Amino acid sequence: MPFARLATATTPTCHIGLGLAAVGRPGYINLGRDEDLGADRSVEALRTRTHELLDAAYAQGVRYFDVARSYGRSEEFLAGWLKERPGLDDIVVGSKWGYTYTAGWSTDAETHEVKDHTLATYERQRAESDALLGDRLDLYQIHSVTPDSPALTDKELHAKLAEAAAQGLTVGFSTSGPAQAEAIRAALAVTVDGEPLFRTVQSTYNALETSAAPALAEAHDAGLTVIVKEGMANGRLAGPHAPAVVQEIAERTGLGCDAVALALVLRQPWAGVVLSGAATTAQLASNLHAAVVDLDDDQLTRLATLAEDPRAYWERRGQLPWH
Repeated sequence: MPFARLATATTPTCHIGLGLAAVGRPGYINLGRDEDLGADRSVEALRTRTHELLDAAYAQGVRYFDVARSYGRSEEFLAGWLKERPGLDDIVVGSKWGYTYTAGWSTDAETHEVKDHTLATYERQRAESDALLGDRLDLYQIHSVTPDSPALTDKELHAKLAEAAAQGLTVGFSTSGPAQAEAIRAALAVTVDGEPLFRTVQSTYNALETSAAPALAEAHDAGLTVIVKEGMANGRLAGPHAPAVVQEIAERTGLGCDAVALALVLRQPWAGVVLSGAATTAQLASNLHAAVVDLDDDQLTRLATLAEDPRAYWERRGQLPWH
């Protein structure tokens, strides 16, 4: 398991990873994006920004980096950064297949990504990922599995994934939507030749969306590494958008709302890696303070009152505009 590399890390930030969903393409659904990125969202501008973020993250102890085929040029940006730093052998790189980026580097495209979990898409996107990342790719995940995903029942696909795992690639999956727990449990039941297929799971969990927690605990107990995404709910738990409870706790700790939100996730015993989706180096530095936030019982009780019905949460997320 490549995540064994993280187990030897001693920095407070070793359980925080950097995801490039917000900087690998000009448009995304995070709140506050206009302020974060400004007007220049050319390929070169975002490549430079991504490399600065990667440098800052590595310097501050981050060792897991997360991209996807559908995150615009995120794999390309990360691959270029790695090529310039061939001596970095203590990091873990994860990518995802199953969505195709279709926005053509536009922020106002009618469709930004198209989902397809078929074997043909896996084989096409695996070749694309390999062409960019080669042997630096440690983890390949099915992107946003839901209970009705054909990836859960396609035996031919399972055989191909098991073949990749036998050759040293770690195979995982991510989840999205109000039925994350159901999707996680279904994926845990997938086996090839009597052996579990998946070794990692990446799911949304934050103060507003906690429904996957029991299933993630089960995945952890089954030996999977749990990666948590959207710990700040696409900006709903950051800065001026954060609920009053989060803002009050942040003021008391002297740190940002984002650090409080991520600290809540980090304290979950099943959370192996918690992703920062920072778009600026200042945001990243603030996110990384989560590692030193110590939430007391009263604060945890107050934060627990923020949890929403998962259907309402995902409906609101689906209404966030692509900026």
